[in-house]
Amino acid sequence: MSHAISYTRYGGPDVLTLSETDAPEPGPGQVRIKVRAAAVNPIDLKIRSGAMAKAFPAEFPVRPGLDVSGVVDKAGEGAGARVGDEVLGATPNGGYSEYALLERPVPKPAELSFETAAALVTVGETAYRALRQLDPRAGETLLIHGAGGSVGVLAAQLAAARGVTVVATAGEHDIEGLTGLGATAVPYGEGWAERVRAAAPQGVDRVLDCSGAGVLADSVALTGDAARVLTIADMSAARHGVRFSTGGPADRIPEALPELVAAVAAGNLTLPLGGTYPLAEAARAHADIEARRVRGKVVLLP
Repeated sequence: MSHAISYTRYGGPDVLTLSETDAPEPGPGQVRIKVRAAAVNPIDLKIRSGAMAKAFPAEFPVRPGLDVSGVVDKAGEGAGARVGDEVLGATPNGGYSEYALLERPVPKPAELSFETAAALVTVGETAYRALRQLDPRAGETLLIHGAGGSVGVLAAQLAAARGVTVVATAGEHDIEGLTGLGATAVPYGEGWAERVRAAAPQGVDRVLDCSGAGVLADSVALTGDAARVLTIADMSAARHGVRFSTGGPADRIPEALPELVAAVAAGNLTLPLGGTYPLAEAARAHADIEARRVRGKVVLLP
């Protein structure tokens, strides 16, 4: 048997309940892991609340969670890992659980904690994918909106490593951290475009929007070309002629996660963690995120 978090209706954090369930059985090409850490992603909260019901209609009961790390305890035929291996990846059967399945397990280096490994999966792949699609070049200036979030933090580091000048909009509490990562950070909110122009007198070549805060029109004006703006968060993208990176199957980049894992393990990439919670306290984790009582990536520990 296994314990897992699920919910049977849309609502607030209180709909999340811990219940007993059968541990999943791995099929061909799959492994089952004993979960050591499961990341909480913003989309988990949006789906739970019903805010994403049109894009992601729920089939109740829902077991939330996508990103996990742990130790393989059972392997199907042709699986990419063996019993006892420490791995991470995205699970198809809900990550807020004591056991989960992985179809493409990525080896976890000893230098990488289980918490950071789980936290890295979706946000890392998203940052990697967005930069590949936007393709900022060495010597160019990239503006990242919402750079204080996990995707923005990783994208800023990945872009800077390419020789890209990074300008970032973020909350006041994130300015110092982003500056330490090599970005020129300015406060978001009213007047942000003027602050960006002052911080980047050379102009802005490309824009990555991680905020969804209604910044696309001014971002297009800054670059002079909607094709140079990409959002992962604003559903009004088409209205502005801007690309929306969905993260669907066609967008997946298999090599992204192994490269990111290696970079974090080597100390060349950092991902701040906001806090850890016992699996049974998933509702409190969601509530703390919604109330902004915690910053950085939140991880559940079964």
